[in-house]
Amino acid sequence: MPHQLHHTSAHPLSDYGWDDGYAADFHHHASRGLLPGRVVRVDRGRLDAVVADGDGVTTVLADTAPVATSDPMRVPCTGDWVALDTTSPGGPYVRAVLPRRTSFARSTSSKRSEAQVLAVNVDHSVVCVSLSSDPDLARIERFVSLAWASGSVPVVVLTKLDVAPDHAHLTADVRSVAPGVDVVPVSASTGTGIAELRARLSHGTSVLLGQSGAGKSTLANALIGRHAMTVQTVRDRDDKGRHTTTTRELHLLPDGGVLIDTPGLRGVGLWDAGDGIDRAFAEIEELTADCRFPDCGHRSEPGCAVLAALADGGLPARRWESYLKLRRENERLAARTDARIRAAQRKEWKRRDAEARAGLERKRGRLR
Repeated sequence: MPHQLHHTSAHPLSDYGWDDGYAADFHHHASRGLLPGRVVRVDRGRLDAVVADGDGVTTVLADTAPVATSDPMRVPCTGDWVALDTTSPGGPYVRAVLPRRTSFARSTSSKRSEAQVLAVNVDHSVVCVSLSSDPDLARIERFVSLAWASGSVPVVVLTKLDVAPDHAHLTADVRSVAPGVDVVPVSASTGTGIAELRARLSHGTSVLLGQSGAGKSTLANALIGRHAMTVQTVRDRDDKGRHTTTTRELHLLPDGGVLIDTPGLRGVGLWDAGDGIDRAFAEIEELTADCRFPDCGHRSEPGCAVLAALADGGLPARRWESYLKLRRENERLAARTDARIRAAQRKEWKRRDAEARAGLERKRGRLR
């Protein structure tokens, strides 16, 4: 749930999410004469951050060189709170990044299995799905899993309601794969659902996520109340959108709250999403707890609650297959990135190989 820490009284950055918790984290930086700021945009080693300026705020352009790192999980990102040095020659500089409360990350397409952090210190991950075509349910499950894994609360927004007057069955399909998640149909063109969504996001920080063509930029403009993002049309021939948002940028919402818009995502690889998958597929986790055997493989074991649910239709086969696919992907990624897991797997393979050889030798002995 969104963090409920009290805002520091009358602090100019309160509208951007500054509160007593961040003030406590920043305390030792303040003694060094540094200023707190929130990152609103990052571009090639430099970033824009809002800082207090009297009773208001101003935006400064700062260099991230002093906190340069090869770890993609620690590179300053939109949504970060940073300690800024605005007095050094050649500054301002980012001297430190405050501890992150949440971090929405995905794996890149790199064969080195690197991560990309899309947004940090986010309370709501808003997954945008267009109603102009049948929603990709597996992709929604993937986004919801990553959102839960990040520590944020997922919200699925079904955009372009105006082009799908008979949307009830599509909305029902999406709700069936996002249990416990708010699913909100909206139309940025007609304004339907915008006020309700804006109220839903009026506390904390939200990030808009989704494919190109999902209507994120149009939705962001409607939520912000001004044309903050350039909007381009979707190609009629394949319903694909153009990348109208080229970088991640943070904006204030008129009724409170902060919104981060992101470029369209072609691929959404999992990254350390085990707990998120459990949460996204909570009904399957509940079924596995009812299996007769605690180490049930859900293949042919007697008393398997999963097999029983698949047989009677209580658990759709597509949902089960999606769960298994995400589980396998997450485990493969963990195996590639965690040397300890790789070593354990090699040990297990050697043990199985030794057992197989011993069994073969016993069988040969009986045949002699």
